[in-house]
Amino acid sequence: MRFSDRVYAVTGAGSGIGEAAAKKIAEDGGTVVVADVDDAGGRRVADEIAAAGGTAAFVHIDVSVEGDAEKLVRFAVDTFGRLDGAVNNAGVGQPVKKIHEMSTADWDRIHSIDLRGTFFCMRAELTHFLEAGGGVIVNTASGTGLKAAPGQGGYVAAKHGVVGLTRQASIEYVKDNIRVNAVAPGLVGTPQFRSYPEEDQRMYSQLQPGGRVAEPEEIANVMAFLLSDEASFVSGDTVLVDAAYMQN
Repeated sequence: MRFSDRVYAVTGAGSGIGEAAAKKIAEDGGTVVVADVDDAGGRRVADEIAAAGGTAAFVHIDVSVEGDAEKLVRFAVDTFGRLDGAVNNAGVGQPVKKIHEMSTADWDRIHSIDLRGTFFCMRAELTHFLEAGGGVIVNTASGTGLKAAPGQGGYVAAKHGVVGLTRQASIEYVKDNIRVNAVAPGLVGTPQFRSYPEEDQRMYSQLQPGGRVAEPEEIANVMAFLLSDEASFVSGDTVLVDAAYMQN
């Protein structure tokens, strides 16, 4: 198995894309640190991985809290003896609002989790990987990290920042045997998406050229590739996983 004897941390792993990524890593033989602010969801995912024959442990992490990123790395090393890679996936969306309609609280919440939280996690992970002799990071960006989207100014700005951090880190650490990439999903059928009214779900699905949104597992499959040695010469990239949505 491609992840045998390796340990990976996944933030936002209590549901959606993070859950799918954690389970895919475990399916491919990796040990997973399931990190989330949602204790019930995170414990459920860790238990389901263990029930399927994998190895996982849950740790409560709020990525917007500066010290929690270091806590995540320490937990991985203390529990499993090492940390080989990370998926920085935790994030939130925003209500549909034009920029002039956004409150400072709306802006700060999105950026504290989606961008600042990604920075905190990357900083802690990179520090560890420098000491360990290498590692790999996959960040969750978005198609809106590459172009604008109506009513999504705060989210667009944050995800553009994630793409920029990914590119910058790839240049700064490539000689240290550290690879950093991002995945940019299109519309995904996460629990948050499925909570929308059915009419809204149909409307968004029709925006996809193929007429459907992605399943979280389809994003996780690409994340697993980027984490693996099969992607040993891939760094600094932001991989679109959107079924041609960005070509519209």
